Amino acid sequence: MYIPKPKAGQYNSVWDNYYATVDEGDIHQLLVSQGKRICELYSSLTEEQSLFRYAEGRWSLKDVLGHIIDTERMMTYRILVAGRGDLTPMPRHADVYVSLTNFDRRPLSELIEEYRTVRASSASLVNGLTETEIQQFCILNEVKTSAAAGVYFILGHAQHHMNVVHERYLPRLT
Repeated sequence: MYIPKPKAGQYNSVWDNYYATVDEGDIHQLLVSQGKRICELYSSLTEEQSLFRYAEGRWSLKDVLGHIIDTERMMTYRILVAGRGDLTPMPRHADVYVSLTNFDRRPLSELIEEYRTVRASSASLVNGLTETEIQQFCILNEVKTSAAAGVYFILGHAQHHMNVVHERYLPRLT
């Protein structure tokens, strides 16, 4: 289903930078193709490389993937809430989750499989929404947010972190 990027007023404007990294298009296909690229990139890493941090106090490559997984999982719930037209206010997502776990303790292959599963679930949910449902809203951090905005957030958030991986991590691995 082709859904244009959300317009101002359909999401929290702090997400603008994420949306700028994503093209418009068939949102289900965008989720599937981006998911494949992320899995391919992480599958090309060794276990040792996945522990790399580009600076002291920064996330490892495993932490980055774990953060993407956690964020997508929470945003998918919000897409469901919006798609069903539930206007019960929801709080914002805190970025502290990475510091509350240790993704480095897990095998890289396990994290990749979890990401693959979460992304497939997200794509399935989005594919099952009608054109009307994808345009419905929830209240997220006191801001009226459409389900479509949530999907573009998932895409933009993941792309933002992949851009950081390409700019700050991968050049130092070679």
